[in-house]
Amino acid sequence: MRGWWRRFDVQLLLRLLLLLPAMGLLIAAWGRADLRAATLVAALLVVAVGVSIWRHVSRTNAQLARFIEALRHGDLTQHFAAQPGDSGFDALAASMDAAVARLRAERRQGEDEARFLAALVEDAPVALLSVSEAGEVALLNKAARRRFGVGMGTRLADYGVYGGAFRAFLSEAPAGARREVPLLVDGVQVAMLMSVAVVRSGTRGAVRVVAVESIQRELNRAELSAQADLVRVLTHEIMNSMTPVTSLAASAAGLMAEVEGDDPRVGDAREAVETLAARAEGVMRFVRSYRQLTRFPQVVAQPVVLEPLFAELARLFAAEPAALGVALTVEANGLRMEADPDLLMQALINLLKNAAEAARGHAAVPAVALRAEAAAGRVWIDVDDNGPGVAADAAGDVFLPFFTTKAGGTGVGLSLARQIALAHDGGLAVLRAPGGGARFRLAVGG
Repeated sequence: MRGWWRRFDVQLLLRLLLLLPAMGLLIAAWGRADLRAATLVAALLVVAVGVSIWRHVSRTNAQLARFIEALRHGDLTQHFAAQPGDSGFDALAASMDAAVARLRAERRQGEDEARFLAALVEDAPVALLSVSEAGEVALLNKAARRRFGVGMGTRLADYGVYGGAFRAFLSEAPAGARREVPLLVDGVQVAMLMSVAVVRSGTRGAVRVVAVESIQRELNRAELSAQADLVRVLTHEIMNSMTPVTSLAASAAGLMAEVEGDDPRVGDAREAVETLAARAEGVMRFVRSYRQLTRFPQVVAQPVVLEPLFAELARLFAAEPAALGVALTVEANGLRMEADPDLLMQALINLLKNAAEAARGHAAVPAVALRAEAAAGRVWIDVDDNGPGVAADAAGDVFLPFFTTKAGGTGVGLSLARQIALAHDGGLAVLRAPGGGARFRLAVGG
């Protein structure tokens, strides 16, 4: 074994082997007048060896104490390599350095793992909230802060603004619960899938972790897909049935015109058939207008500055016959968004036209407002009117194809506007305007 004599125990044994003869010599020479010099030499040798043993042991104790102190304080920057003259400490110092290096590596691995887990939670696409045993709520990641706002409170009561059902689930749902819960956002209910897990911590106790994931987009798309399928089947069957009716009615009217002669009954029959043909063609045009609802809009998004877009809408609104005598207020608030400008214009034109018609037929001084606001990472556009508003029992139906409350309406405009909003990962909802009329809120993004 190379350097075996530098081991602590070997060095200690050598010193003890020197000490024993020195003490024997001191005892043998003690008290003899003729061996005073030998007594002095033996005494000096015993003292020297004793001091050497004390220094050897105390140096080791000091290093051990430093090692233990470093561990107690978590200071893993210490090194214990033997210094010149530290005979016998090489092996112990190497062992201490190896132990500290191992702890450093384990700490580094633990820190890397902790950073990975923290990044995993922080960047998770699902909003995560924690609820302590004391009822304190914390937003755990970016998705939660985007959804609920950075300055959201820490009490359960603070989350009552998102609806009673959401707050109840947040405070009472047991571990393993998984449920669809409505979340109130900007006055609009959004369907959320919420689930709960319990994590136990030695310092925090049992902490409930609540995951909140929006499923409104998927529900809307499923609904629109079902509606499109229904409209596609209906329009196909109606057109197949009405095409021969239109053709035969037109042919019959032509034949009757040729043989009408002096018999007035033939003329009356011809007029009836012509009316039937005209009505059948009207039904065909009506059905063809619904075909656009079966094609989901394809968005070509680009940066859109709302100021010039709203100005263009104001010019179009002024030229709309339905808007005659209706005052329009526009507030873009310097906002911009990522959207398809053509589709956005089409949706807003429909909303503004509907608002103007509602206001003209109800208010003494009809007025419409177009306003953009931003909150929680999304932009919404409100179209308000001072008309009669939308009845509560009709609010859930106004976006359905074929549904209309106007005598000459087709029920296409609002359905198409909603499709455009959903294509932008947003939504369209009907609310009560501050002035008592209807507010249609078109949200984009988020």
